[in-house]
Amino acid sequence: MKLIVSVIFALMLGLTPVQASTLLHNINGYTMEGGKLKHFVALEYDQGKVVRTYSENTPNVSADQMIDGMGKTVLPGLIDTHGHISWHGRALSSVDLIGSTDEADAQNKVRDFLNKPNTTGWLWGRGWNQEHWPNKQFPAKATLDALTSDIAIVLNRIDGHAVWINSKALENVGIDRNTVAPKGGQILKDENGEPTGVLVDTAMNLVINKMPANDHNILQAEILTALNDMASLGMTSAHDAGVKSDEVRALIALREKEIMPARVYAMLDILDPTNDQYLEAGIITDDKAMMEIRSVKILSDGTMGSRGAAMMEDYSDMPGHKGDMLFTIEDLEHHMTRAMAHGFQVNTHAIGDRPNRVVLDMFEKLQSKGLRSKMRHRIEHAQILDVADVGRFKELGIAASIHPTHATSDKGMVETRMGQDRLDEGGYAWRTLIETGAHMGGGSDFPVEPVNPFFGIHAAVTSQDRDGNPLGGWMPDQTISREQALDLFTASAAYLGHQETEIGQLSEGFWADFIIIEQDYFKMPAEDIWKIKVLKTFVAGKEVYSSE
Repeated sequence: MKLIVSVIFALMLGLTPVQASTLLHNINGYTMEGGKLKHFVALEYDQGKVVRTYSENTPNVSADQMIDGMGKTVLPGLIDTHGHISWHGRALSSVDLIGSTDEADAQNKVRDFLNKPNTTGWLWGRGWNQEHWPNKQFPAKATLDALTSDIAIVLNRIDGHAVWINSKALENVGIDRNTVAPKGGQILKDENGEPTGVLVDTAMNLVINKMPANDHNILQAEILTALNDMASLGMTSAHDAGVKSDEVRALIALREKEIMPARVYAMLDILDPTNDQYLEAGIITDDKAMMEIRSVKILSDGTMGSRGAAMMEDYSDMPGHKGDMLFTIEDLEHHMTRAMAHGFQVNTHAIGDRPNRVVLDMFEKLQSKGLRSKMRHRIEHAQILDVADVGRFKELGIAASIHPTHATSDKGMVETRMGQDRLDEGGYAWRTLIETGAHMGGGSDFPVEPVNPFFGIHAAVTSQDRDGNPLGGWMPDQTISREQALDLFTASAAYLGHQETEIGQLSEGFWADFIIIEQDYFKMPAEDIWKIKVLKTFVAGKEVYSSE
């Protein structure tokens, strides 16, 4: 009866009453629309989608549910354009070496896990970073051998471009002093020619490809663990950078169960031959945008930390070494061409200035600008650019998927690797790329970096680490505004995933993906942005996380 009276009253006033399932009111809301910031104080949504936003509270709404936002800030759900979801899930349940202070500290963390039951004969972990250790030297197999001779230990470096293994793992896969590293990889050896226990880039596959396959149900559980963790930090969608076929099957299973707390835009790992079935079948879309696969991931070089990133000039701290391209030009063209032939977006990892140029050249060669722009091909990282290539992203219609926390994490190491002059010319050129008009999206490369998207927004705005260093910012000329940073992790990120009409902003017809946070993002001190706490996270209007 109350609803009928409201309708009649509205008609008498010549108004069209609004009927919706939910009205979230008394909020301090922000969203980016067309690169412009929009403020609102109430959000109306129905059947998982936004009906409208209100710039001032209105009584002319009849909703099944009224939610008082208590004056808290509401933002669109954040989107990460480059992460590794199953890696993150596995890291949450495996040996975590992030923050280890030295090789002995890492050894102690591994020791703790060896006391737990093990049925596979293998132990996996990740997160070590020798650049944060006093001697900055790669670790040795002897340190792990002192723990066990029965369990094969495989520990990923934090960037995923090197592994530290023990003698049992070397024995299991048949690596010895006579083993030749595959192209694009290194088997580090000591002065006597014996493997030290560190494999870099493609050489890692000698071990990883022979590790026991992950159980299908366990993999689903790891992915679900990661998605729940992401949602707790305000992330409602992530682009999974390089999934293998077992991950595809797990993602499809989770989507069918309708239990995913966050969306996934997945990129097929082009080097997994069992992914060819998915490549040939064509892109996978979803009318609910919960899990889509329409892109591939290709690695073109390594990383700065392992000196695997390919550079045009020698590393400043290793004369005669320029890093490694992981493919020949012919092989790179082959993989990019076959992905394009099946209608897939091509997302190519490029850290150093050399592969960034090579990949841009390849995109220009293989497709017309109109088709390139339609496909929205991307370079992942775009970290070190030759100044002559900065404007080519816009010119060629190639997007840049950037990761601001890499800059603040790398700052000390990368200065040593390449020198300040080269760095100033085209390193971590986020603002410069934006000013050229290139399409861009923000990510973290988690779990290489922390999964919290506010860490990336903070790094983009301040160019400082979370300790506030250095004063004034590491590369202050490349900092961006709060509006630009929010856009990178919302609307622009959605564009990079062909989802700009579905997610990334709180506008009519978009999925109601939003977060409620304690602080006002636009008024709080910039140095505290990384401290933002998420109170609630909603995906398609459904609460998937609450701090309560």
